[in-house]
Amino acid sequence: MNTVLQNLLDVFREPSVIVGLIALLGLLLQRKSLSDTIKGTTKAFVGFLVLAAGAGVVSDALTPFGEMFQHAFGVQGVVPNNEAIVGKVLTDYGSQAALIFFFGMVVNVLLARFTRFKFIYMSGHVALYLAAMIAVILIANGFSSWQAVLWGAIAQGLITTLSPALVQPWMRKATKNDNVALGHTGNFGIATSGLVGKLFGNPEKSTEDLKIPKGLGFLRDTTVVIATSMGVIYLLVTLVAGPGYVEDKLSGGQWYLLWAVMQAGKFAAGVFIILAGVRVVLAEIIPAFKGISEKLVPNARPALDVPIVFTFAPNAVLIGFLSSFVGGLIGMGILVAVGGTIIIPGIVAHFMTGAASGVLGNATGGRRGAVLGAMVNGLMITFLPLLVLPYLGDVGLQNSTFSDADFGVSGLLLGGAVHVSHAAVIGLIVCALVAVFVGSALTTRRQAAKEPSTTSEKLPTT
Repeated sequence: MNTVLQNLLDVFREPSVIVGLIALLGLLLQRKSLSDTIKGTTKAFVGFLVLAAGAGVVSDALTPFGEMFQHAFGVQGVVPNNEAIVGKVLTDYGSQAALIFFFGMVVNVLLARFTRFKFIYMSGHVALYLAAMIAVILIANGFSSWQAVLWGAIAQGLITTLSPALVQPWMRKATKNDNVALGHTGNFGIATSGLVGKLFGNPEKSTEDLKIPKGLGFLRDTTVVIATSMGVIYLLVTLVAGPGYVEDKLSGGQWYLLWAVMQAGKFAAGVFIILAGVRVVLAEIIPAFKGISEKLVPNARPALDVPIVFTFAPNAVLIGFLSSFVGGLIGMGILVAVGGTIIIPGIVAHFMTGAASGVLGNATGGRRGAVLGAMVNGLMITFLPLLVLPYLGDVGLQNSTFSDADFGVSGLLLGGAVHVSHAAVIGLIVCALVAVFVGSALTTRRQAAKEPSTTSEKLPTT
């Protein structure tokens, strides 16, 4: 009996198996054919293994970079990149993260069903990354696996329900409708950009009145941006570290400049592999879950990934990315002056959240709103990751970390609470849950109180 139980535990310790089982459950609930069920389950299982393989490639590229950066500047350099850090996290906490991810989606649907926050978070890849961060913070600070899954799933459900609601006022301005929401872990920074645009911008002067050179079109390709930008970063740090150190300690005698280019390429390749694995996994899980959620939550808005807003202001996409990156460079300069750990601008985060910040900043404040709002986002995703590092246990010692603003805000709340006590974490989550239901009930009551008077005013007199 003990052997059987041990074997079952071994099965559930494998995150790839858990992801496959989640996909299997969704397919069975959808009453898919045997052929579709086998295909979907297998693809989800293999997709997670692809993700893990890509994580290994990214880790191999980042480890020597961290050593080289520390040698060159005498400080620790950390690159905020969700794919890179999640690969490491899922190796150590994959089972718990997968369960938090799944049950967090269930909580999101339940909150959407029974409150006025009718948002279904459909950006499964960043939801998975969020689950990974929650798992790290809770388990690394003393929560058992089952406690981390229970409270982590509730926390994730709350975040993925409230995050789209936070940015929705600016989404309505950008999209000119209220049919779709934004589901991404950069929502806090993107919403801040919309607020900055409203306060300091001029919506009459739009970014779309500008002419962007076609020669900069390559900046809209994520893989190209990662490879070229990381190539520049690797080359600069390699030059500062010197050929002697690189060729003696890191490259095994390979020409140091070629080694730098190859490492940057490996980093980009690893991110590409991870994204491919994530797409395969989510392609099997999300459609089944979406069908279930649509039946349970009528009139819900899908919260979709940031590219959904790119078409509304293409010029603002490029302006937002560049402005956010400048904000990241300014933040890095401040950290260099202060000393200690340095956050190197994470290209993926600045591209995705910076672009969306530009679009929403432009919607509320035109060109000035796009530039200033995205720059504020860039500063936020420089300092917030640094503040969360102490709560990530051994994962925080890696040369990469979580990048987007929602990770920073939720990580600080959970991490700060867990450093007080486990009871403080539970109290924080319960209070947030109660606040959502109370706020929803009060809003419903106020709206109901207005409807009779509105109706009576429209009644014809006799």
